Amino acid sequence: MKKILIIFILFISFKTNAFSQNYKTALGVRLSSAGPVINNSISLKQFINSTIAVEVLLSISDPTAIGILIEKHKPLLESSMSWYYGAGAYIGFNTESKFGAQGVIGLDYTFQKVPLNLSLDWKPEINLISKILFKATAIGFTARFTFEK
Repeated sequence: MKKILIIFILFISFKTNAFSQNYKTALGVRLSSAGPVINNSISLKQFINSTIAVEVLLSISDPTAIGILIEKHKPLLESSMSWYYGAGAYIGFNTESKFGAQGVIGLDYTFQKVPLNLSLDWKPEINLISKILFKATAIGFTARFTFEK
């Protein structure tokens, strides 16, 4: 039993360390609930190593806003799926300036034979300028075209 446990732990450790996304860069559209500052937006995700990505979100609605997230990806079930978490900041313009912090937790799936990546996430925000306001209803769905590694 002890040998099986050790083999299982080594297998999980090896599998986790060997994890990497099937793409390095992805560009697409994120559809979100209307509550957050960064809602419907253009998404650009760039992996800086096998598990850390930087995602830039450009929202061209009211307000126009740009956000950046640093995300840590971890494998889930198979090599095409991962879960991720991260944090970042945003700044919004238009009638009044907005600045705040944002977090994210979600699922990420990349198709093997099609250059397509899908994400479903929760991205709460807290506005820190004008009035402090927490927006917890930020659920988003993202579809991105992936570029080869």
